Amino acid sequence: MAGSVGRTGAADKPRVSCAAKIPVAPVTVANGPGGEAAAYRYLARQPILDIHGRVRAYELLFRDGAAAAFQGDGNLATQTMIDNTILFGMQNLTNGLPAFVNCTAQTLLGDSIHLLPPSVTVLEVLETVEPTAEIVAVCQRLKGAGFRLALDDFLYRPALEPLIEMADYIKIDYLNTSDDRRVRDLTLLDRFTGTLLAEKVEDEAGYELAREEGCSLFQGYYFSKPSMVRKQKVPPNQHVHFRLLQLLGETPLDLPRIEEIVKSEPSLAYRLLRYVNSPLFGRAGRIASIRSALIAMGDDQFRRIAALAVTSELNCGPSGEIVRMALVRARFCEKVAELSGLQPTEQYLVGLFSMLPAMLQKPMEQAIGGLSLRTPLKEALLGVSNAHRYALEWLECYEHGEFERADEVARSYRFSCDCLGTAYTEATVWADQLLGW
Repeated sequence: MAGSVGRTGAADKPRVSCAAKIPVAPVTVANGPGGEAAAYRYLARQPILDIHGRVRAYELLFRDGAAAAFQGDGNLATQTMIDNTILFGMQNLTNGLPAFVNCTAQTLLGDSIHLLPPSVTVLEVLETVEPTAEIVAVCQRLKGAGFRLALDDFLYRPALEPLIEMADYIKIDYLNTSDDRRVRDLTLLDRFTGTLLAEKVEDEAGYELAREEGCSLFQGYYFSKPSMVRKQKVPPNQHVHFRLLQLLGETPLDLPRIEEIVKSEPSLAYRLLRYVNSPLFGRAGRIASIRSALIAMGDDQFRRIAALAVTSELNCGPSGEIVRMALVRARFCEKVAELSGLQPTEQYLVGLFSMLPAMLQKPMEQAIGGLSLRTPLKEALLGVSNAHRYALEWLECYEHGEFERADEVARSYRFSCDCLGTAYTEATVWADQLLGW
């Protein structure tokens, strides 16, 4: 399902509308005395990585009103999950990897949970769930049906022992739990045979600490931030890549010079031709030369594909998920720009280049310093709030599950919220397909 983007209202405020969207309606939440505001049902995903930076699962984040959990039979969060699973398929939502889904007591005791595929679903028992005899019994039945269990935001108490014995994963909060409490809880888990998962790991120091304390899976955005400013000399092939990025910013494209640069870097030429020949681009017949690719694709589409190939080659970050995130951001920003009065190709580059600091392990100022981007685009990448940063600002909130803040951004910039979540999901599926040939 494709969302369309329309622009109305103030000249510098885009508005996103959606002609075809996931068939779920907004809910209403209080917005202070005497007023109410629409709150839209959102679905986002966050990667769960192993010690080598490989993605092993995704947590699917749902928002029903102000809550970020899958809450049970008949309510809106359940409907969101069903809608997205039917429309996109769990396989597409998580690229075939396990899906961690937050569950309330109502979810665990209801019937809707059985609509999810047990083989790829990990049920996160929220910390607010009391381990009553009824809850323990239903968790045993769910385990027997093939679901895996995780205990979310874990804080040890003796009443949890029956759930600990069943759990496949225990999630430890490394942001909001004190060091003393965390060490105590880990000591009490010395006989736990499942997997310890560190969540809310936001920097390299938190990752190193969690690894030392026995965690083997990690969740948070530590992997997408520069861990150090690299001082070493830039490798020769990176000079080639940056030169190509500079040329991609020129209008019209200098085809002979671009062809010469791409031919000088075999791995880049291979990536470029691989992307151009992807079924996703719908070209009849195989394109076998850089010149043919340039002519067949046209300037705008070639810019998108070439920028993707270059940034993939540039990635020296700790995880391949960085490239996936860059693709999702690029596609999302492009879709939002299509009918919003912004240039889709430029917005594609804003989304893609927003991950350059993580790829290059450099601050944004250094990462984009030599690129031929228009000043407003550079300002948007540096965090200046302007028209070219609207979509990216919303998406950054969304990726972190900061749904209330995402609503504020959408209202501020006159976005139609119900379409943005759909655009994000479509961009996610597109990126996974692109990387999964």
